[in-house]
Amino acid sequence: MTFRVDMAQAEQFLLEAEFEDLQLLWSSSNYVYLAKLCTGAGQEIAAVYKPEAGEAPLWDFPTGRLYAREVAAYQLSQLLNWFFVPPTVVREGPQGVGSLQLYVPHEGSSHYFEQREEPSLIPQLQRIAVFDFVANNADRKGGHCLLDKQGQIWGIDHGLCFHQDYKMRTVIWDWSEQPIDDQWLADIEQAAIAITEQREETEALNELLFPNELAALLDRTAELLRTRAMPTPGPHRSYPWPLV
Repeated sequence: MTFRVDMAQAEQFLLEAEFEDLQLLWSSSNYVYLAKLCTGAGQEIAAVYKPEAGEAPLWDFPTGRLYAREVAAYQLSQLLNWFFVPPTVVREGPQGVGSLQLYVPHEGSSHYFEQREEPSLIPQLQRIAVFDFVANNADRKGGHCLLDKQGQIWGIDHGLCFHQDYKMRTVIWDWSEQPIDDQWLADIEQAAIAITEQREETEALNELLFPNELAALLDRTAELLRTRAMPTPGPHRSYPWPLV
């Protein structure tokens, strides 16, 4: 299955396909599974399944809601028309409710610290940095930027996003204070208007996030529209660990 498919079609596959196999990918802080799914037409797809039951409690994020933030990141990327987060849905699976994200075939050895050396990839990385500020991503490691064979970078692992308090931790600070692309700012402004007016396309975000988190998101969009500049590291811990 190619990633040049319609996002809505990919969402339907994820929502309707049957689980055929489940393999544990890792079980450090949270349990993550690689799932094989099959549609009624016999098509097979691979997806990453993160069940609520496999989430370890955190002191600063609501318990049992990391999977919802994975889906909210996808919804935000769709609202912005920045299609770099793989299709992700809320799905009941073998281990209970969780997020299910289309698996991205990618160059396994490629990560942010290599990608930033390729000039043609820099605009994609810069836009991810802007997205991470809007989403308040507290865990953008270098290995969360996946490069596919078509030269597209996909962002994954957004469970630690959307906190009401500023917690941005990322490795993408290379272009701090540089001007943000005008089209990206226009996209951000339109997304903020849609959220403020509670338009139909923001229904999923309203269901996945708490009102105070959405209010904080709007505050961050307002700051970007005011400064029109790439985010900069703050006085708090601004880098995740490990870096990759």
